[in-house]
Order: sequence, then structure tokens, then C-alpha cells
Amino acid sequence: MNKSILTLAALVAAAALLSGCATSQSASSYSQSQAQREMNVRLGVVESVRSVTIEGNKSGAGTAVGGVIGGIAGSNVGGGERGSAVGTILGAVGGAVAGHALEENLSKKAGLEITVKFDNGTVSAIVQEADEQFHAGDKVRVLSGGGKTRVTH
Repeated sequence: MNKSILTLAALVAAAALLSGCATSQSASSYSQSQAQREMNVRLGVVESVRSVTIEGNKSGAGTAVGGVIGGIAGSNVGGGERGSAVGTILGAVGGAVAGHALEENLSKKAGLEITVKFDNGTVSAIVQEADEQFHAGDKVRVLSGGGKTRVTH
């Protein structure tokens, strides 16, 4: 098998692996473990909304895949056994750095910090993906359970 086929195969595997790294913190998305589970519901009014950024994943998958791809690509650089080894090492390091940044940037999301004053007078701030718009004065439901909290209309 030649090196270009190996490089292509590694790129396809990397894309598949990185696409699986994204996790949702959306008010509309539930994990399988949250389905058919009772959630506590509190009613309240939005006091304020602030745009935030939800950081991307740092699972290490991007670093690992980037290192492999960089190593394969780097092995094609340099002449002779020693040049190929140096190219492999430099390619792996560069690929790992690029893969880490790519994984984090691809999974970064726009979010909202929603401050809610509940009917009982307590106040909480909840951060979630910005897939639904909220404004001060909106009446909302806050659902909590299974380690997650979300705000909905």
C-alpha cells in the first residue's frame, strides 16, 4: 500500500473521529440517559441574557489523529532514512498541535447565560447553547435532572 493511500485513509478516519467529538448543550437535545427520566420543573422570569462562548472539546482525539496524520505526511519529507525519521517526528508534533486546535475550534458553540428569577424569589444563571432566543421579562420553565439544567419557553 503506498503512502498516499495511507494518508487518505488517515484523513477519512480523522474526519469521522472528530465529527463524533461534538456534544450538544442545547435546550432541545437530550441524551439517551435523560430520556424517560423525571425532571424537576421550576417556573420563573428571565432577568437578563448574556451571549457567551461554550468552549470546544479537549478530548485528545484531535491531538492523536493530528499526530498520526502529521507523522504519515512528514514521513514523505526528507531524503534517506534519517531525513524521513526527522520528517515523521516534526510532522507528528505539528499535526498534533493542529489537530488539538481543530478539535477545539470545530466544537466551539455560541451560548447564552440566562439569569432567571424563580417564583419563590431565588435566582439562578444557566448556560446553554444559543438555539432558542430569550429576553428579559420572558416567562420560562427551567428543567433540571440527570445532571443537566435547561431553560425553555
